[in-house]
Amino acid sequence: MPRRWTELEEREKREELTELYVRQNKTIFETGAILKLHPGSIYDRLVRLGIPTQPKGPQRGSHNARILHVPAHSGDLAEFCGIMLGDGHLGTRQLTITANIKTDAQYVAYVQDLVEALFHYRPPRSQVKDHSVVDLYLTSTPLMRELPSIGLYSANKVKDQVGIPDWILSEIEYQQRFVRGFFDTDGSIYLLKHFNAPQMLFKNRSIPLLDGTRKILLNLGYHPSRISGYSVVSDATERHRAVRLGDRIRKLKASGSGRAIRRSQCAIIKLHQPSGSGPRVAGRVL
Repeated sequence: MPRRWTELEEREKREELTELYVRQNKTIFETGAILKLHPGSIYDRLVRLGIPTQPKGPQRGSHNARILHVPAHSGDLAEFCGIMLGDGHLGTRQLTITANIKTDAQYVAYVQDLVEALFHYRPPRSQVKDHSVVDLYLTSTPLMRELPSIGLYSANKVKDQVGIPDWILSEIEYQQRFVRGFFDTDGSIYLLKHFNAPQMLFKNRSIPLLDGTRKILLNLGYHPSRISGYSVVSDATERHRAVRLGDRIRKLKASGSGRAIRRSQCAIIKLHQPSGSGPRVAGRVL
């Protein structure tokens, strides 16, 4: 339970939030960036202090008035679902995607492009925690009401033990793109030094989500392990794939390209999948 503020502390916090959020009409994310606090902490303070979360008066257009809608099913939408089920968060009126700006700067721009292509609006970003973490956000009440229709409904993915939306399982392209988004957010890859072979690791605390990911990997022709703890491991055992992938990993690590390492490695595995090991994934890989 939060520590009780002194009268002086409460007055100071009320004054700074009233100035930024009410008078200057800053958003919760902009206010959080200025005060170096997570947007969720700003929202909690507004509620605690009884400050209305929708300022009134002659101000600029409210973000809550932005009308955004869920588009038709597509590969882009499937990848977006993978990202949201990895590093996304759903609120009442707003969704956020969190990334490390120091290591994932290029990936942040990629996600902004993807979201803009889907919803015809480029998500703003707000940096918190000493400018190392960035939140991308969309604020639209109509959009938040529609997201459950594509399987995004939970504000607490671990508590609700969410799974992969059924519609994603209907087409190979959707499965491929979902795995890409989920891997970029909750996946990692590393070399097994003693075997000169790479392993891909998917880690999440929602067991149905991991179970669905494992089934997709099997369907795409990979050989994932069973769920162990809160993770699934998929490896590439063929020597020619391991050598090509190992060389690529070392080059990317040397360049310090952050999350691009995971994206390229995942793509190389797909591109060099030998015939007879399972269905080949069609379409664009990167």
